[in-house]
Amino acid sequence: MVRVPAKLLDGRVVASEIRSKIKARIRALAGSIVEPSLVSILAGDDPASRTYLRNSEAACAEVGIGFRNLLLSAEISQDELEKVIGELNSDGSVTGILLHLPLPDGLNETAAMSTISKEKDVDGLNPCNLGLLSYRSHRLVPCTPNGIVVLLKYYGLAFAGKHAVIISRSKPVGRPLSQLLLNEDATVTVCHSKTRGLADISKTADILVTGIGRRDEFVVGSSMMKPGEIIVDVGASWIGGKIVGDVESEAALKTASYLTPVPGGVGPMTTTMLLFNALLAACMQSHVEMGLGIEHLAAK
Repeated sequence: MVRVPAKLLDGRVVASEIRSKIKARIRALAGSIVEPSLVSILAGDDPASRTYLRNSEAACAEVGIGFRNLLLSAEISQDELEKVIGELNSDGSVTGILLHLPLPDGLNETAAMSTISKEKDVDGLNPCNLGLLSYRSHRLVPCTPNGIVVLLKYYGLAFAGKHAVIISRSKPVGRPLSQLLLNEDATVTVCHSKTRGLADISKTADILVTGIGRRDEFVVGSSMMKPGEIIVDVGASWIGGKIVGDVESEAALKTASYLTPVPGGVGPMTTTMLLFNALLAACMQSHVEMGLGIEHLAAK
């Protein structure tokens, strides 16, 4: 039997369609909501954060969301950082705050994220917003997990009754994604560096998500794959001058039914869901229904 190569889940195409919907909705809501305006805070000079910053600024310009970036010293104190955030919370012209992670050594990430107003938290990482995921009362959701769910739904892939294995327990990806997939009636196993028998567990997955991002230390090869599974690669590492994911793509193409490419898979969806959250935050602060839900984003 000849196996058909895995179908690529093209995040660029899906993101482009969603951005068109967001842009149209911003125009339709003009005058009835506070103009969406996002402020990005980058403390230090993390290369991955720099890339996300550039992508976010370009994406905001594409759909008509205001964007401003604050570049802060890596030596900034916790009190100074929280003061900056507090001033943005009080500024009515600012509807969204994006604090780039990781923060420089010595800064308390949880305390900083807790300082961001839960209605301006476009990254969905304020502890209050994260907690709402457990109650299915969430609105502002972490961008990468939300982007993964929308991408799979766009391609008509179901979650209910499926076994999802997530190789990540990070706050931006693994933890919130596990809750989102539970809310979609999947059975979820979360793995990490201390997990025993990882290869055996990963081979039980109907949906395998990996987000380690250290290709020199960790690779998802054929021995960790189950024929016909859906593989979502969130990892990103620079190897030989190009960006690669956690997954051996050649092996995945021969084994999986669906695969997100790196680059061009989850990355564009993350930035696009940031735009969605920025518009949603402006609507929440204006007490206006956005009229554009996740089901609309996933519809072709």
